[in-house]
Amino acid sequence: MTAHVSLTPEKTLMFKEAGEASEIVAQQLAANASLLQEVSEKLRHLKPTAVVTCARGSSDHAATFAKYVIETKVGLLVSSAAPSVSSVYAARQMLEGTVFIALSQSGASPDLVRTAAAARNSGAYVIALVNVTNSPLAKIADVVVPLHAGPETSVAATKTYIATLAAILQLVAYWTEDAELLASVEKLPSNLHAAWALDWRAATQALLQVRNFFVVGRGVGYGIAQEAALKFKETCGLHAEAYSAAEVKHGPMAIVDENFPVLVMSQRDETRAGIQDLVHDFTARGACVLTSGQGLCGGIELPAVADAHPLIEPILFIQSFYRMANQLSIARGYHPDRPPHLNKVTETV
Repeated sequence: MTAHVSLTPEKTLMFKEAGEASEIVAQQLAANASLLQEVSEKLRHLKPTAVVTCARGSSDHAATFAKYVIETKVGLLVSSAAPSVSSVYAARQMLEGTVFIALSQSGASPDLVRTAAAARNSGAYVIALVNVTNSPLAKIADVVVPLHAGPETSVAATKTYIATLAAILQLVAYWTEDAELLASVEKLPSNLHAAWALDWRAATQALLQVRNFFVVGRGVGYGIAQEAALKFKETCGLHAEAYSAAEVKHGPMAIVDENFPVLVMSQRDETRAGIQDLVHDFTARGACVLTSGQGLCGGIELPAVADAHPLIEPILFIQSFYRMANQLSIARGYHPDRPPHLNKVTETV
C-alpha cells in the first residue's frame, strides 16, 4: 500500500466527522426528546410481543447493541431480520404485534426498504432510525427518528453510528421510564467529548505491523466489537474478527499464541468477571492484549472515561477507537476516507 505522505490524521474526513459526534448527539437528544416520548407512550400502549431489527453494515452493529439494550431493559425478545427473506424469497412474515426497527444512514438500500415495507404490510409497527429523512425507508415507516448527523461523506461511517446508538438509548430510557438511564444519556455529549480526547496511541503502535487479530466484547459491548472489527478491515486493511467473550473459547482460541493481538473492550456490568478471566487466559498464552474498560486488569491498558453508565461505556469506547483507527490507517499507508472497492451507499437487493 502506497503511503499518503501529505496526509495527516487531522486532515481526514473520518477525523472531522467522528470528532463531531459529541455536538451531533447533543443536538439530536434535544431535537428528538418530545418525539421519542410520544413514541414511547405508543409502545407502552401497544405492548408489543417482540422487536425485529433490520440493518446492514455499521447500522447492523448498532442493531446488535439495540438487541442487548432492549432485551435487558425492556425484557422483550429482539430478533434480527434477514432482508433476503422478503427481498429475494418474497416470503410473507407474520409480524402482527411486533415492533420493527429499521436502522440506516441513507435509508436507500433497496433490500431494507422492501423488508420494512413487507413488515408493515404484515402488521408490524415500523420505526425508522435514519439520517436522511426524505429517503425511501423513511417514507414507508410509521414513525421516523432522525439521527440529525448531517451529511456524512467519509465512506467509513462514524458519527452516524454513534448517533444511532444514542437514539437507541434515548428511546429505551423513555420507553422504560428509567430516570437514571435518561440522566446518563443526557451526559453522553460531554462524555463523548472526553472520549475523543483520550490517547490510544499504544494501540496504534501495537497494531502497526500485524495482519490478523481479534476484537472481543460481550453483551451491550458486542456490537461495538463488531463495529471496530469492520473499521479495521475498511480503513486499515487488517483482518480483524469480532467475537463475544462467551464464544471466543469455542474454537477461535486455538489460534491465539505468543504475540497474537487481541483488543478487548469491557463495560463495567455483569459481563466483567467473565471478560476479566478471558484477559488472564489470553495473557497466559503470551498474547498481546489491549484492554479498554475502567478497572480491567491485564495487558496494555487503553484509557477510558471514568464512571460512565455501563450502557454508555461502549459508545465511548468506539469514539476513542475511531480516532485511533484513523491514525492507524494512515500509519499503515492507507487513506481512511477511501477504502478500496467500497461505496458510501451499498444497494443490496
